[in-house]
Amino acid sequence: MRRMGWILAVAAVAATCAGIAGVTAQPQDDSEREIERYRAMINDPMANPGYLAVDRGEALWGQARGTKNVSLETCDLGEGPGKLEGAFARLPRFFADADKVMDLEQRLLWCMDKIQGLDTADVIRRRFSGPGRASDMEDLVAFIANKSNGMAIQPQTTHPREREMLAMGEAMFYRRAGVMDFSCATCHAEPGKRIRLQGLPDFSTPGKAAQETMGSWPTYRVSQSALRTMQHRLWDCFRQQRWPEPNYGADGLTALTMYLNQQAAGGEINVPSIKR
Repeated sequence: MRRMGWILAVAAVAATCAGIAGVTAQPQDDSEREIERYRAMINDPMANPGYLAVDRGEALWGQARGTKNVSLETCDLGEGPGKLEGAFARLPRFFADADKVMDLEQRLLWCMDKIQGLDTADVIRRRFSGPGRASDMEDLVAFIANKSNGMAIQPQTTHPREREMLAMGEAMFYRRAGVMDFSCATCHAEPGKRIRLQGLPDFSTPGKAAQETMGSWPTYRVSQSALRTMQHRLWDCFRQQRWPEPNYGADGLTALTMYLNQQAAGGEINVPSIKR
């Protein structure tokens, strides 16, 4: 009899849990709809503060600085000196003059040093904006990336060094390490995953999720009151995984970006976007 009572008690608990699951399924759907409604409300370009960064970046691009007192307007981002349209869509890529694969932020640092003779220590110190601290790099990235709006993400893999970097990025994506034994794939290699109310895109399969994500960076983060670049997004992912925080402009971040862009190939760029 005692055994039968225990079985009945377990059955009652299971029935209660099943009832709770049925009740919570609908509020979860409601939450998703409310999140989408919130995103639609803040996604008006005319209300997006990220466009202020675009304007500041345009001014910085044409400003004479450094020991050579020249602007960045002769910087070659891959399409020829000073040509911005479509450059962001085809980065990272191999640059023969630097003999390495670079993303946009690495390339801008190189141009500041070689073309302007600018000491980039302060630029790197202010790589991410904060209260009372503007970021030249965030503004320049916003301006340059915006010039590729409406274009498709076009990963560059014809050069052997680009293919090496792509392979490195894929390996890093799946590499588990750190005190929590996490990898990028822990959060981003299955559909339908989320952290709290935040959906997590699946990058393990090429297609829509990767395209929509990579096509929307740089973005204005409402929760941080700042425009953020892909360098910041990846840096913050490493921080949250409790990995050692990567150096700004590290080749590993460029490699990861190459892999993510490969998964997002063909996706349309629309930046700066606006996110929570």
